[in-house]
Amino acid sequence: MPRLHLGDWVNDGVNWLVDHMSWLFDAIKSVVEGMYDGVDAVLTGPQPLLLAGILAVLAWWLRGLVAGVLAFAGFALVDSLALWDDAMSTLSLVLVATVIALLIAVPLGIWAARSKAVSTALRPVLDLMQTMPSMVLLIPAILFFGTGVPAGVVATLIFAIAPGVRMTELGIRQVDAELVEAAEAFGTSPRDTLLRVQLPLALPTIMAGVNQVIMLGLSMVVIAGMVGTGGLGGAVNEAIGQLDIGLGFEAGLGIVVLAIYLDRVTGALGDQISPLGRRAAAKARAAGGVQLWHHRPRPAVAVVGVVVLALVAGGLGIFGSSSETSTVTGVDVGKGKKISIGYIPWDEGIASTYLWKEILEERGFEVDTTQYAAGPLYTGIATGRIDFETDAWLPTTQAEYWKKYGDRIDDLGKWYGPTSLELTVPSYVKDVDSLADLKDHASEFDGKITGIEPSAGMMGLLKSKVLKEYGLDGSYEVVDGSTPAMLAELKRAIAEKKPIVVTLWSPHWAYSDYDLKKLKDPKGAWGSGDGLHNIARKGFAADNPEVAKWLKDFSMTEKQLADLEAQIQKSGKGKEQDAVRTWLKQNPGLVDKWAPTAG
Repeated sequence: MPRLHLGDWVNDGVNWLVDHMSWLFDAIKSVVEGMYDGVDAVLTGPQPLLLAGILAVLAWWLRGLVAGVLAFAGFALVDSLALWDDAMSTLSLVLVATVIALLIAVPLGIWAARSKAVSTALRPVLDLMQTMPSMVLLIPAILFFGTGVPAGVVATLIFAIAPGVRMTELGIRQVDAELVEAAEAFGTSPRDTLLRVQLPLALPTIMAGVNQVIMLGLSMVVIAGMVGTGGLGGAVNEAIGQLDIGLGFEAGLGIVVLAIYLDRVTGALGDQISPLGRRAAAKARAAGGVQLWHHRPRPAVAVVGVVVLALVAGGLGIFGSSSETSTVTGVDVGKGKKISIGYIPWDEGIASTYLWKEILEERGFEVDTTQYAAGPLYTGIATGRIDFETDAWLPTTQAEYWKKYGDRIDDLGKWYGPTSLELTVPSYVKDVDSLADLKDHASEFDGKITGIEPSAGMMGLLKSKVLKEYGLDGSYEVVDGSTPAMLAELKRAIAEKKPIVVTLWSPHWAYSDYDLKKLKDPKGAWGSGDGLHNIARKGFAADNPEVAKWLKDFSMTEKQLADLEAQIQKSGKGKEQDAVRTWLKQNPGLVDKWAPTAG
């Protein structure tokens, strides 16, 4: 059959929308950001234990004393894991996505329940939304809204909206037809029939749909973390990128706490607002009384409890100070100005990113660092959501990204180079010294090359050019993964003295920790060495002339970079900035050299 270029048609359609409908996407983006900022400000305003108490009182009112105690314990656990801000960011994202999804889903569900034609037309659309892989939804979301919260919210609500529509339609259709006919017989208008008969009786089913929307939204936050939404999804994404089991478990536990709380609360809220649910609860209380652990206060008592918590918190001063003290240790050039740095979880990128985070914070800037895959990182810089990154491999490795986004990005210059890309084997592997030798030893390596992130430029170059140049594309499979996963496989193979071939690059600390052999490239398939560049959004240099000048003049030697990477490896996961501070103390004067000030 002839090739159906469906993907090209989709690309053309998306490009047309980006070119002609950007005003609409900007408006939606502003609304979503405003809603998110408002909800996040409310959730992060009180001190953690105060808000935990308020949420616990809500659970006590809806489900009973035991639920309230467990809710407080769960949120206190999240706070003790130093994940409170991330959890509230995730909760804000889910709440905003849920509210918008329901504003769309409930009217559509009512319309579908009243019209078979609408129901028939919606069914395949909802099927597509529910079965489309969630990661695919991120691609148009990034193109339309850039990286960050708006893209995450839109992708989440698209992924989660279908159950809201389906359950609303189902709930209304399940209402006894005789009751509807009786209402109409007494002269009730269609509007009043809907509001006074159908919706109240359909509320349990509709609330089940709300519950599913929230649960699907929470399941999407990890995927959305790939586009820089932050929160617990960002923490999980960072743990995956760095193969940090501890951080992944802690962030996952935080998501579990949120999921259980929201599931139980929305389920109980459905019973509370449903006439049938209230009637059943009243019968249960009249029949057998209420045990202490199932005791639920009246709404007025719950409100008083929240007020008392707020007053006690204010009296104890746990709301925090309204003015924050400065932690600047050097010359205050930035005066608290915010700068965002994005990075790919490659060792030199992590090292240089946290180095500049520490330098800029010493100079009085407030710095936010976020991990991305290469594609979303370039998109974020091109759309202006990310200020700069320090690990652009140019002109070869990331040539495709530069070709696509280069006209919207400023190159602040090379700070290290030349680099090299290579396939590497342990030194104990005999008779394999160049890429040409791999073909005759495919069985020895089980026909596998252990790679890194599939979005990395070197992976595309390896698959599209290097393997073909040496006739390896039929005998080797490139296994996509991540940099930490590749290094873990390399470490395991060396410990067991097994043959392995991995993607690696120079500079990299692995060459000093392990006895490795770079495979020669006599045909030059990898191309000439790249430089590590600082790249920034358009206008960053005009907005931050001092920082732009520092970045343009910045350079590191191979020894400096290798030593910094080694210090970070020695310090362990999650202590990158502590490692940078230790390294800077061992190398005095570098901050003043790299970020000189007139004072």
